[in-house]
This record gives sequence, structure tokens and C-alpha cells, in this order.
Amino acid sequence: MKAQATSLDVARLAGVSQSAVSRCFTPGASVSEPMRLKVQSAAHKLGYQPNAHARSLITGRSRIIGLVLSKIENLFYPVVLERLAKRLQQDGYHLLIFVSDSTNSDDLVAEILQYNVDGIVLGATTLSSALAQRCADASIPVVLFNRVMASGSAGAVSSVRSDNVGGGFEIARFLVAAGHKRIAYIAGREDSSTNLERERGFRDGLAQAGQRIYARAVGNYDVAQAQQAARELFGQTGDRPDAVFVAGDQMAIAVLDTLQHELGLRVPQDVSVVGFDNVPQAAWESYQLTTFEQPVQPMVEATVELLQSYLRQEQTPPSRNVVVPGTLVVRRSARIPDPGEQP
Repeated sequence: MKAQATSLDVARLAGVSQSAVSRCFTPGASVSEPMRLKVQSAAHKLGYQPNAHARSLITGRSRIIGLVLSKIENLFYPVVLERLAKRLQQDGYHLLIFVSDSTNSDDLVAEILQYNVDGIVLGATTLSSALAQRCADASIPVVLFNRVMASGSAGAVSSVRSDNVGGGFEIARFLVAAGHKRIAYIAGREDSSTNLERERGFRDGLAQAGQRIYARAVGNYDVAQAQQAARELFGQTGDRPDAVFVAGDQMAIAVLDTLQHELGLRVPQDVSVVGFDNVPQAAWESYQLTTFEQPVQPMVEATVELLQSYLRQEQTPPSRNVVVPGTLVVRRSARIPDPGEQP
């Protein structure tokens, strides 16, 4: 068998140093374009391919970020996955993806640590304080995406999330300004930080207007459970709600289908529906869902910046919680307030 070409062979043919060859194959490294072309030409002639595993043994960095998702079917997370993967690739990093069956990812994170990852991102899941401390002791940064650990938790990790409290507050003001008096709420997971924050903001916004949640059901961020929640709230005649805030777009879309096609209600004439996320499907003509947008790209940028800031330092710095402001996107699923009543 023909021996594989090495970086030293490429350096000799190109007439450059071996470190210059390494820089030419490192994304983001400082190297002139003539140098890069010269090295790439030599590598092509020799059939040279850089060995990422060998490089990781030398540098001590695998350039792999572990990503754990527990709700991959949620319409919000495929968008996050694509944006995060592309953003990390710009800096020469790649994702190693794990899917958890529960909201606690301790078992998977313990497994991920065996892969010599440079960092870990947890989406729609969390981990125990003990395992967070273990990651910190191993100098492996952990960032919670769209979640936050309890204040004061031992080994607390950093987090990036949208302004859930502000979003819930703004939705309440929007529905009140549109003249709604019987406003319901369909919750996500009762124990998730996203649901707790969105509901808190929503209650505060209603309270400011002298109202409170008229009726409440739980959808657990699940399509079938959201449909059942809609039946519970709207399946009987009488003083049913005239508006509903649903804690996630995937649930809100399921609620819209149930209200219109099963219960025969008109949206927004009979009931206004507002979601949270602004997934791509929310803009589809069949739904035209009014929703609070989680700004995915700024959240991804903040996540990558947190990881990079940790990796640039020898010791893991104190945890940080980044809250990214979002925007209410008004479409046809909710009654629109008169201009003079806009929140």
C-alpha cells in the first residue's frame, strides 16, 4: 500500500514550514491567500488529507461540541440545530448529536464526556448540579440552550434563552388591548423554566390590566396533549375563553387545527390564538399564527460566544445567563387591537 502523505511532505513540496501547512487547514487561522493556494496545490498533488484525530492528540482539542436534545420533534429545534451546526462550522467545530428520552440528560452527558468534546450544549433538557460540577472540574464548558438551572445550584452552568418573561407579558398586553376578557393559557411542561417564565410574564401582564388567567390546561409541549387541552377549554358551550396563549408554536398549531376543524370555532372571530417561538410553519397560510419570536440566530451567536470565551481561557469562568429579547409577530390568528389600543 502507498504510504499516506503527511503534513511534512506537503510542507517540503510547497516550500513552507509544517506549521504553515497546519494553519492553512485550520478554519479561521491567519494565513495569506497566496500561501493557502500554494499549500492546497501541494496537498492536492500528494493526495494529502488532514487527520482531525491526530491533530486533536497534538492540540488537546477535538473541535467537537456535544449537543443533547430531548425534543427533536419540536418544530423549533430543527431550526436551532441547523443554525448552530453552520455557525460552529465557521469556526472549525462540529456537532456530535445525542437525543435524550427525558428532560434530565445526566446519563447522556456522562457518555459524552468519553468523547473528549470541547464543550456541551443542552437543548430543552438540563442536568444535575453534581454532573454540572463534574463538567466544570474537567474544564468542559456547558451551555443550556432555552433552559436555565435553578439559582444557586452547585456547579451551575451558563445559559442562553429568549426573554420568556417579557414575551409572556407582551402577549397579555396584546390580547387585553384587543378587548379580550376571558383569556386562557395552555402550559408547556409544568417543571420547565421556559414554561414557568412565560406563564409568570403572562400573569403579570394580565394583572397589570386588572385581569387574571380565565382558564388553564396543560399541553406538555406535546401535540396530542395540546389537542386534548383545547377540547377541555373549548369543547363546551357557555362562557368559554375568547382568547388563548399557548406556550409553544407546535402546540398552538395543534390547537388551531382542533378549534377550527374539530370544534367548528372561527379564528380569530370566536377565539384568538397566540403562540411562542415563531417556527417557520407559523407563517404558513393555513395557520398565520400570531406568536412571540425566539430570535434563533442571536441565541446561537450568544451560545457560540459563551463556548468560545470559555475555550480561550485556561480556567472555566463564572457562569453567565444570557437573555435575548424577542419580538411579537402579529398575523391573522389573533384579533388585532385598534391603533389607539396597541400595547
